[in-house]
Order: sequence, then structure tokens, then C-alpha cells
Amino acid sequence: MNKKHSIFLSDEQRLQLVDLVKKGKAGAREIRRAHTLLMANSGSTDEAIAKSLHISIPTVERTRKQFCTDSLSATMNERPRSGKPPKITSKAETYLIATTCSDVPDGSARWTLKMLADKLVSLEVIDSVSTNTIGRTLKKRVKTLAKRTMVHPTNKF
Repeated sequence: MNKKHSIFLSDEQRLQLVDLVKKGKAGAREIRRAHTLLMANSGSTDEAIAKSLHISIPTVERTRKQFCTDSLSATMNERPRSGKPPKITSKAETYLIATTCSDVPDGSARWTLKMLADKLVSLEVIDSVSTNTIGRTLKKRVKTLAKRTMVHPTNKF
């Protein structure tokens, strides 16, 4: 069956891919793409490639298409991903830790996650934040805060 995107590697490209696979120093995705292109160049079907590499047929098709439309280097390397920026910036984290280490408001035995979130919002350090985000951020900094009575004083540090 004729493929819309047939793979024809030059000798130099094939040697580059074989070298990459033999060394095994690259990332798993890069090695998988190299195997995909080498197998496609040798005439294997998408189904056979997918089965032997334990990937899906659309993955093989996307790799084949990217090689034909872009270049070998574009196919082998990951494109940058935008990701979502962190809700709590380093400035907000500094305020959070300082607040957590400060004296507890009157009428409370210790800071709660809700109180900390409300305090950051009232200081206009951050627009809004969930208690889960506060908890995750503090969990990263347990050793910094271990000396003070804080949100979870029953934890063993």
C-alpha cells in the first residue's frame, strides 16, 4: 500500500540514526523515533513498527509525517511545551513561608491552609489560590518550616 509520507533516508541520515540507537545515550523518545524512521526506511508497515516498538499506529504516522514535512533534527528533538505557569511565584512563596513562620492570629492555635490562603489574597500577593496549592507548596519546604509550630504539627520531621 502506498503511503502518503514515505521515508527515504540518505546514507548519512541512516548512519546518524544507527549511531544514536547504538550509543543509547539519548532520551527514550528520541531513540524510539530513530527506530521508527529506520524501520520505515527499511519498508516495514506502520502496524509492524507499532507492534515491535510498543507504540500506537498514529504515533508512527506522526513521526513519518514530521520527517517528511520538517527535517530529521526537527523530528528527533522535542518541541518545547508551553506548560502552565506556577500559581505561586517565588515572591508569593516567600510571603507564604514568612507568614507560616510568623505568629498565629489571636483565637487560633496554629495556621490552617485556609487561613494562609486568605492571608496571601488579603495581602494582594496573589489573586486567588486553593488550599491544595498552599499545602503542596509547604510540603516542598517542610525542612525550612520544621522548627516552628505550623499547619500540621503532628507530622514527624
